[in-house]
Amino acid sequence: MLRNMKTPPALPVPPDRDSLRAYALAYLARFEASEAGLARILRRRIERWVRGAERAGLTREAIAESVLVAREAIPVIVVALRSAGLVNDADFAANRARRLFRSGKSRGAVLANLEAHGIDAGLAREVVPEHADRNLAAACVVLRRRRFPPFGTADRQRALALLARAGFSRRIAESAMAMDMEAAEALIASFRDNL
Repeated sequence: MLRNMKTPPALPVPPDRDSLRAYALAYLARFEASEAGLARILRRRIERWVRGAERAGLTREAIAESVLVAREAIPVIVVALRSAGLVNDADFAANRARRLFRSGKSRGAVLANLEAHGIDAGLAREVVPEHADRNLAAACVVLRRRRFPPFGTADRQRALALLARAGFSRRIAESAMAMDMEAAEALIASFRDNL
């Protein structure tokens, strides 16, 4: 009979500055994050605690008080980790932009991705300057992956549509498809070496 009885969930320990800092350090040991991204991760940690506290039956007042204390700690933690060199938006933006370009993302797509991760638009434009060859090489990466011209024989309209959806201009798309395969491969190799 005792086996069938459900035990009430244990009361979760409220997040405080020390536990949130430990969580942030554990996260940063595995992943890179921007300042805004780290703050978002810590807010989600607090939200998970709130759901557990509600299931455990904590009063709304107790939850609200703990949440207030935890949210006030987030900017302090982010500033401390930035001061320690563990969070650096410029490095995060440069590394992420490099990875995205190598995977075949256009400059516009890279800028949008960086801004979605909380990188300031000015810093994003500084890290990702306008560079026609870089966009052309990224378009070639997309074409090679999908075996579109010059890397294969496929419908030209489908290739143009694919590149347009990926954020490449018509001029870049036409130039990439007009290249011969050896020149496109050389451009991709040169582009990857210089990133």
